[in-house]
Amino acid sequence: MSLQVEKLEHNMAKLTIEVSAEDVEKALQAAYLKERGKISLPGFRKGKVPRQLIEKMYGPEVFYDEAANHMISEAYGKAYDECELEITSQPKIDVVQLEKGKPFIFTAEVAVKPEVTLGEYKGLKVDKVSTEVTQEEVDAEIDRERERNGRTIDVTDRAVQDKDQITLDFEGSVDGEPFEGGKAEDYPLTIGSGAFIPGFEDQLIGAEIGKEMEVNVTFPEEYQAKELAGKAAVFKCTVKSIKAKELPELDDEFVSDVSEKSETVDEYKAEVEAKLKERKEREAKQKKEDQAVEKAVENAQIDIPEPMIDLQTRQMADDFARRIMQQGLTVEQYYQFTGLSEEKMMEEMKPQAEKRIRTRLVLEAVAAAENIEVSDERLEEELKKMADSYQMEVDKLKEFMGENEKKQMKEDIAVQDAVTFITDAAVEE
Repeated sequence: MSLQVEKLEHNMAKLTIEVSAEDVEKALQAAYLKERGKISLPGFRKGKVPRQLIEKMYGPEVFYDEAANHMISEAYGKAYDECELEITSQPKIDVVQLEKGKPFIFTAEVAVKPEVTLGEYKGLKVDKVSTEVTQEEVDAEIDRERERNGRTIDVTDRAVQDKDQITLDFEGSVDGEPFEGGKAEDYPLTIGSGAFIPGFEDQLIGAEIGKEMEVNVTFPEEYQAKELAGKAAVFKCTVKSIKAKELPELDDEFVSDVSEKSETVDEYKAEVEAKLKERKEREAKQKKEDQAVEKAVENAQIDIPEPMIDLQTRQMADDFARRIMQQGLTVEQYYQFTGLSEEKMMEEMKPQAEKRIRTRLVLEAVAAAENIEVSDERLEEELKKMADSYQMEVDKLKEFMGENEKKQMKEDIAVQDAVTFITDAAVEE
């Protein structure tokens, strides 16, 4: 096999690969041996027809496709290893010459990893995010915990209030005529949920159990049922039942139920404040990191080849499909429910795919520029953490990892260290 490499524009390259005539003959013979069982001619048992006769009857091209597929797979694999390019896409194959008795020549057009011209990535200005916790936030968090621990009770001695869970019968009409989908019985509704069109739930506040009342609303102009969009409607409604959340009192007994650390209300308030502070600091750190990295990426120059983006998009789509199937859905069902198609989803994923590539390349370039390297000892530490998270021995984990996996892990750690470097050097304003 011989190989020629031609650099093209926009970080593309063309590999011209030539397979000797001797290897072409071997591939044709292998194709004949594989396919002969499918061919029968009068006077010969199936699978026993001589190759020369088959080629005479059907032409010498009869085994070309099978032979070409075999040679392309084998020769491209060798070329990939020999060309010293960082190939980042699937090859676009074009057969130049395939003829019995002559060398087989084909080209493979591929994307190669682009070079990065770094801009400013040190001392980048980012927004300062407050981590102060207010008393209102503490109270709101405690109220949410009380809500989570509340119990639902039946209400019979009052009218509907905001946040009540009710069941009701309703029948709607437009200009005195009922419309499809406008009638239901024992319909569950939480007041204030926004499940119905604007104004509907608010008018139910004050309704009494068993008493019919009218609710007057106007369908939004962009309503999904076009025949109802913008039209005034009247709903005759009867509330059948009311349930309400009864919240526990904020006292020491409640604290002992929801907290493992606190015993009194004051201690619990301090605990909630500390947790909110920790959460805000974590979120502020993440926002600073996101802003700093985003600016470093914006300041860099990269010419990303289109096939590299296409491959990343395909990988993202495949990952998404696997997650959908883990939830018990097929991708086809997902498309049906959402009205999307594979082409539309791929198109929507493409900008995110390009952003991922651009960010990764910039972070790799920063790691190289700052001589960020990951030692074997550091890798060992990370492997230990990983093993602990999987609750397994680190040596057992290593059995599942080859040198390529360890190399990739080192690169990932270096990239994360580059994120930390950029973030630590950023200036908050």
